Amino acid sequence: MTESGKSGSKKREGKDPLDSLRIGAVEEEKKMKPGPPVKTANCTHRKRCGGCQYSELPYAEQLGIKEKRVRRLLGAFGPVQPIVGAEEPLYYRNKVTASFGFRNGKTIMGIYEQSTHKIVPIDHCLIQNREADRVTHIIRKLCISFKLKAYDEATGYGLLRHVMIRTAHRTGEIMVVLVTVSPILPSAKNFVKALRERCPEITTVIQNINPQRTSMVLGPREKVLFGKGYIEDVLCGLRFRISSGSFYQVNPVQTERLYQTALALAGLKKTEIVLDAYCGVGTIGMIASQFAGEVIGVELNGDAVRDAKVNARQNQIDNISFYANDAGVFLDDLSRTGKRIDVIFMDPPRTGSTEAFIESACGVRPSRIVYISCNPETLARDLRIFKRYRYKAEVIIPVDQFPLTEHVETMVLLSRK
Repeated sequence: MTESGKSGSKKREGKDPLDSLRIGAVEEEKKMKPGPPVKTANCTHRKRCGGCQYSELPYAEQLGIKEKRVRRLLGAFGPVQPIVGAEEPLYYRNKVTASFGFRNGKTIMGIYEQSTHKIVPIDHCLIQNREADRVTHIIRKLCISFKLKAYDEATGYGLLRHVMIRTAHRTGEIMVVLVTVSPILPSAKNFVKALRERCPEITTVIQNINPQRTSMVLGPREKVLFGKGYIEDVLCGLRFRISSGSFYQVNPVQTERLYQTALALAGLKKTEIVLDAYCGVGTIGMIASQFAGEVIGVELNGDAVRDAKVNARQNQIDNISFYANDAGVFLDDLSRTGKRIDVIFMDPPRTGSTEAFIESACGVRPSRIVYISCNPETLARDLRIFKRYRYKAEVIIPVDQFPLTEHVETMVLLSRK
């Protein structure tokens, strides 16, 4: 195990979120209104881009479809609570990525058509942060006026591949990432100056270099053209640093509900040791650190671990440590040391976890595991594996983290038989 950093000097004390969200009182969540019972605006690009498949449906109907899907896929594993809806289902995405391309010899910018690399020019998106939407259109016009050529995937010629905008919900900070094929960005200073004259709210501009013929948006190198090179946001009362490649939940308002409910499910005690697997920039682990004895965060992404270390220090949290490692390998090493783990939080990518990780997690015999999933299909697969290792789903709670889309976040409390 390679420790990436232990930070801080002062342990934070906070109001116990379990007072209102304990699993025995999850009835409060049932009473929450699932969102406005009005018809959401229909997206004209829906059939081509595939980003918001449910935009033509009233929001209450969207929630009903998602809840039924979770019950169908996961109901056999344990009791499914009513879905936690969003109070505002529009304009929630704090991370927006647009791609450059050509049409009839002209530079265009938009979103890839579903299952293709054909660009659909988007004038207005119902799920993207409105300020980020505005910034992307200004960038497109500036690229044309500065005669910056879009990258052509077919020929390999051109400079501009993508633009990524990250916005901070609480602080209002905005990051712009220009993804280019070459490290040379002509008139970079003048471009940034013109951009900030039109969008003074932008706090940092980064050039990311991605020369590979790949479907990955970001490359391994980047240069800070303006500002700090990162933004900061506040979540559940804590301040988090977010770099261009760091994972951070895209719906900040629903994320607070998600994490508060996850803490309620965990029912942490001050004597317990918590492992935050797939910890990203350390969000849920640091929030949990206020109610546990010790927290260990594990993450393979080195950029995210560096951000997590800074986050812990600036929030004065001294009972959390971060390790740059594969979570399964880390757990195997941990089991050999005999260190006790009482609770595991796991929030894997859409592909779900792996049988190797689940075996490693069960091997340290935590009394409780809180699994946060963004894909109920892979969650069902993983719950079958957990069942073989004698872990039972005590409660399942769907959360609408992605309104207007077919996706749904789901939390499961697993306990060892």
